Amino acid sequence: MPSSGQGQGSATPTHRELSLCEAIFPGETLTSLPPAFPGSVEPPGISHGFVISVGSSPSSPGQQPLAGGMWLPRVSGTAVTALLLLQTCLLLFLVSRPGPPSQSGREEHVHVLVLSSWRSGSSFVGQLFSQHPDVFYLMEPAWHVWTTLSKSSAPVLHMAVRDLVRSVFLCDMDVFDAYLPWRRNLSDLFQWAVSRALCSPPACSAFRRDAISSETVCKPLCARRPFSLAQEACRSYSHVVLKEVRFFNLQVLYPLLSDPALNLRIVHLVRDPRAVLRSREQTAKDLARDNGIVLGTNGTWVEADPGLRVVREVCRSHVRIAEAATQKPPPFLRGRYRLVRFEDLVREPLAEIRALYSFTGLSLTPQLESWIHNITHGSGLGSPREAFKTTSRNALNVSQAWRQALPFPKIRRVQELCAGALQLLGYRPVFSEDEQHDLGLDLVLPRGPSSFSWASSTSTHPGP
Repeated sequence: MPSSGQGQGSATPTHRELSLCEAIFPGETLTSLPPAFPGSVEPPGISHGFVISVGSSPSSPGQQPLAGGMWLPRVSGTAVTALLLLQTCLLLFLVSRPGPPSQSGREEHVHVLVLSSWRSGSSFVGQLFSQHPDVFYLMEPAWHVWTTLSKSSAPVLHMAVRDLVRSVFLCDMDVFDAYLPWRRNLSDLFQWAVSRALCSPPACSAFRRDAISSETVCKPLCARRPFSLAQEACRSYSHVVLKEVRFFNLQVLYPLLSDPALNLRIVHLVRDPRAVLRSREQTAKDLARDNGIVLGTNGTWVEADPGLRVVREVCRSHVRIAEAATQKPPPFLRGRYRLVRFEDLVREPLAEIRALYSFTGLSLTPQLESWIHNITHGSGLGSPREAFKTTSRNALNVSQAWRQALPFPKIRRVQELCAGALQLLGYRPVFSEDEQHDLGLDLVLPRGPSSFSWASSTSTHPGP
């Protein structure tokens, strides 16, 4: 038997709700009524909840008795006003009651945004989530916004990107109508085949839900599956994870963080700006359109960027996001933000990934543990054609490759443009070619656990 005023579906007003109505009707009589049941007798015009006496008694002149012994007060302006206020009070009461339990029987969905920038290891982190059997993952759904509205700038597109991300978190794939009016198949989605969820039931049967998927195998088997299956698949998972590189401040995400329909966690992935530059130079053609939007060129693609303007803007955005999250952040960010450095991931992958999974409510399975070891302990650095793919490589060597590949004058320039990011995120600058090539000199500075997650509003961000 449910307790009075508690439990979902109870119609008994709580102390807070009674107090609210008493504040609206000072000095009046407030009576709780039981829920309506078939055959019960209730006052006319009120189905259930509570009734209020508006200053008259059954013996007041002008009242007429009704069947069942009830009395109807004489209608006056005061009574009408009181009844309207009563209606408002009832509405507030009904809205404030807890809703019915989920019919699915599953716990609340978890939404995870991997927030990063191009060439920062975000595809690798995306796959750490995508291959988990409890995760529905999409890679950069906002790519569709930017390609459709490529004459705009990044700040102008922020709200459109945010609205699309919210809809996808809620598994409402109709949001793509504005960007994919012709959508018919799963393959219409950007980089769809890197999502294990779109390669396994109910979207496709190329892999079991608990198997490690392969983009190469998935593409020919699942490309022509109906687009509508993306929505069905999304709704069948406990976690929805999106990887995005098209947000340049944290404030634009505040409406999502305070949205009661979402249970959002933000994983902010950063990487040494010098390593980012080296990787960007290998993929300059692929990034030309995005560069133009970042720089606000009104649709002109920018492949060559000798002034490193895009790298500077990327560094500034990471500083803006990290400072907003760790220096007097809003209360709703508590427990919802985690800063992750790519270099820490590749040095201690299993420990870092366990912490990352714990932050997002996931657990590391033996199969995933084996797969993670294999893709981070391969040989070589990966070929340029694999730049946007997650393949088996020596991840530690990849993170250090810039120290052999970049000329020192360019490194010095990056360090000047990104000095704030280097200091805030914990990367040591080099001051000579000897230091650059000395791999025994560790350029990734140790940082305490508090530097990687929400900090109290009274603390300041610790220095490196």
